Amino acid sequence: MTGFGRSEQTLSDIRISVELKSVNSRFLDLNLRMPKKFNALEGRIRKRVKDYLSRGKLDLYLMYEDFSVERGKLCLNLSLAREYYAALSQIAEALSIRNEPQASRIAEFPDVLLLTEEEGDREKLWARLNPCLTEALESFLENREAEGINLGEDLLAKLREMEEIVQKIEKRSPEIVRLHERHLREKLSELLSDTEIDEGRLMQEMVLYTDKLCTDEELVRLHSHIDNMRRKLTEGGTVGRELDFLAQEMNREANTILSKANDMLVSEDAIHLKTLIEKIREQVQNLE
Repeated sequence: MTGFGRSEQTLSDIRISVELKSVNSRFLDLNLRMPKKFNALEGRIRKRVKDYLSRGKLDLYLMYEDFSVERGKLCLNLSLAREYYAALSQIAEALSIRNEPQASRIAEFPDVLLLTEEEGDREKLWARLNPCLTEALESFLENREAEGINLGEDLLAKLREMEEIVQKIEKRSPEIVRLHERHLREKLSELLSDTEIDEGRLMQEMVLYTDKLCTDEELVRLHSHIDNMRRKLTEGGTVGRELDFLAQEMNREANTILSKANDMLVSEDAIHLKTLIEKIREQVQNLE
């Protein structure tokens, strides 16, 4: 389900903001965008998100401003600096440039100078981030719950429409059997006009033929799936995957009805059913 949540907290020496955006996905796919300072906390951040969410393609944006004087310990990556120097010297020689690479310029390259933090600093950082992250997740859930209510109402409306179509097919089914029985009898009478028809054998063949057209079992199962899905939507909770499974089962029954239907009206109704089921399948991907 799509969703949005945001939180910003300003303390004495820092400002942290967390923003969450998600789109539809069957599984949880978390993409973190945050300063390198928080890389050591990635595992905790992911675990915290999983405590709240189980589905959705989620982008988490973490912004951080530090106003404090103490910024950690500065470390020099001397081996990397030598590699940069060698590369710059090689370029200068190849292009006949006389200027030597300046130390200040090399220091500006990525990862030559790094601010490192002690374990205590990491714990302090997490203690500050965690409340902001939690608040953003709760805001996200509130936003998604409101959307979920609207989505649930729309799904219930589609289930009512499906039920009406199933009832139409049920009413039409006996008429289809009678039409095909009459058609079969007329065809046989035409082909065997000079031969006496064995009524018992004819009835046996009709039963076998009409049995292939019978969709009673599929219609009963569709009613059951509709009732089951309605109940789960009403009860709430984490039902997204169960509803997706039920929608797949509904689609299977609709396909069978369509393949059996040797009738234009039932074929149209079965196609309408499949269209509604496909829309339901798309929507239940948005539910936890």
